[in-house]
Amino acid sequence: MSSKKYVVRPETAVLTRGFDPALSVGAARPAVFRSSTYVFSTPESAARAFDIALGRSRASRGESVDLIYARLSHPNAQILEDQVVPLEPGATGAAAFNSGMAAISTVLLTCCPPGSTLIYTSPLYGGTQLFLDSLLTGLGVTPVAAPAGNGAALAEAIARAKNLKLVFLESPANPTLRMTDIAGAVRAARAHPDRPLVAVDNTFLGPTFQHPLELGADLSLYSATKYLNGFSDLLAGIVLARDEELLTQLRGTRAVLGNILQPDECWLLNTRLPTVVLRMNRQSKNAQRIAESLHGHPALERVIYPSLFDDPEQQRIRDAQCDHPGGVVTLEVKGGRAAAFDVLRRLTIVHNAVSLGGVESLACHPRTTTHSELSPEQLDAVGITEGMVRFSIGVENWRDLLADIQGALASRA
Repeated sequence: MSSKKYVVRPETAVLTRGFDPALSVGAARPAVFRSSTYVFSTPESAARAFDIALGRSRASRGESVDLIYARLSHPNAQILEDQVVPLEPGATGAAAFNSGMAAISTVLLTCCPPGSTLIYTSPLYGGTQLFLDSLLTGLGVTPVAAPAGNGAALAEAIARAKNLKLVFLESPANPTLRMTDIAGAVRAARAHPDRPLVAVDNTFLGPTFQHPLELGADLSLYSATKYLNGFSDLLAGIVLARDEELLTQLRGTRAVLGNILQPDECWLLNTRLPTVVLRMNRQSKNAQRIAESLHGHPALERVIYPSLFDDPEQQRIRDAQCDHPGGVVTLEVKGGRAAAFDVLRRLTIVHNAVSLGGVESLACHPRTTTHSELSPEQLDAVGITEGMVRFSIGVENWRDLLADIQGALASRA
């Protein structure tokens, strides 16, 4: 019989690692540990815990380090961070935050010191763009945009940048679904003398359909509020990395900012992880059926969805780095804002709301909601039009959703 250790698959590992029932009175699933402070086993253990927490020393492999204070870490954060790792191939660890923007801002503040340059793909989620424009520039960081999906322009921006510390990608872009070649961006970053890190906002397709760390990226970021949670009832963010030292730095910034995810939310998110693959597969199948059924509808300028890409470069990127097209469909309605609002007003099953990734279907008008922080000129430049409506498809019966959307479009045809 082979002595080779059997490695379980992600769907199994997410249910079996990171939790010892003996530490929760034999409970089959984790308990909630609502404690702000923790008792040290010995004075020496307290000193050791602070040395590690403050970066003066590193924990050795297998070492059990005493907890200090819940702003630094706590049992439910440790369980969640361990159990999410198998879902992101290539990750060695994770850090949990109290929102997706907390995760993104902590990465940007940690990786981009004053005087540095940041290259990012555009469009970005409006909150991320606002953070760059309103806060990061004020701290002496120079953000430089490159159009999403344009590999040559991104490579040129990277090559020309001085004191480059981070390349930040959002792929697919929100809400245009433009895909950026992650492996190509990594190659360009590795060729730069500054050896900048590459971070990917993987919220739209990960962790089920796209794996940035396998493609060479250093960090994979999530608004865990979305697909990782899937029920629109909590805020959370997750960052996964290949390098444990980088995670240590991020946790250090997190401790200073105080934006760790709280125990109850960690516990709740932990209960959702085992179903993320099931949910995302159902949502992607629903979205693909709906998008392809709406393709060519007389009320629409176009249907934007990965399986319908007609740009050869976008097709190449999709086929190279994505397993399935995902649960977001963007429609461009003929007639501009008034027509888009009319469609939103007529929906009866799909709710008019701005989030995504939940089991319920949602739709919004990005230009006046999620991306309204951008100027009209910025919106026009990145292709976020007045007629654009973004749909996050849920797990309902796809035929019911299609009938609802077709009914809302009927007055425009």
